[in-house]
Amino acid sequence: MTVQKHAGASVPSRASGTVEVYDFRRPTTLVREHSRVLELAFETFARQWGTQLTAKVRVVSNVTCTQVLMFTYDEYAAALPPTTAMVLLNVEGVTPRAVIQFPTSAALTWVSCMLGGRGIVVEEERQFTQIEQALVRRLMEDALEDLRYSLGALLVRRISIDNFQYNSQFAQAAAMTDLMIVASFTIKVGESQSVATVAMPSEVLLPQLGEANPTVSVEDAPRLLREQIVSTPVSVSLRLEPAMMRPSAVLDLAVGDILPLPHPQHRPLEVAVEGTPLARAAVGANGSRLACVVIETD
Repeated sequence: MTVQKHAGASVPSRASGTVEVYDFRRPTTLVREHSRVLELAFETFARQWGTQLTAKVRVVSNVTCTQVLMFTYDEYAAALPPTTAMVLLNVEGVTPRAVIQFPTSAALTWVSCMLGGRGIVVEEERQFTQIEQALVRRLMEDALEDLRYSLGALLVRRISIDNFQYNSQFAQAAAMTDLMIVASFTIKVGESQSVATVAMPSEVLLPQLGEANPTVSVEDAPRLLREQIVSTPVSVSLRLEPAMMRPSAVLDLAVGDILPLPHPQHRPLEVAVEGTPLARAAVGANGSRLACVVIETD
């Protein structure tokens, strides 16, 4: 920080920087609770997708979820390569479409493996031929099934493949300001490694996540406290009257020694909950197991 002198006083000058406008009506970050749930779902999808790719392309494949963030569609599209494969997905009941995006060169490598090739990495970025698109579409249909399974109750709307686009700037899957939940993946098929993304309209997933930090009225506190207490597990024991012994006698204990207990045979045993006596009971049986019959409570 620099200091400018003005009229005999030292005044710190404000560092120049870029000011970003933040719209509080449309926050572009996920709360921690929502983020963790989505990360677990997309990590499950990554494992399923990797298994499907291995079975289809017949080459050991691995898919890893690297991050889950929320962007506007404009920010998401601007971060994609100019030429890339974008599978647009129709989502029932909403206008914005979901997107599965991956490099066309990676898809061409997958197709080569599916047709019996040796998995040579293809560096070419171009549109698919009809045969290539049909094969890639089959892979995406399997991936879509894995996505439905992994998201589970988070995805309540029907989703289906619409079409393929190859220019990220003209795909127009959603309005520029629409919020998208974007999961990024690293896909490794044999020696080929690429980066892919799955973008879902936030309005499709967020309603099922619920309120991030729900608050409860303090007037309901007694009922909530009772519900919590009655569902908390506690240890219950049946005890005889304790015997008093000197430490020297305890240290001299050996196998076969007999310890006399001061508990009369006719007296009920003590029922203690977490060490606190609450009742008295007699020894009984329940089928093949020992049990106690409560005969008196405090």
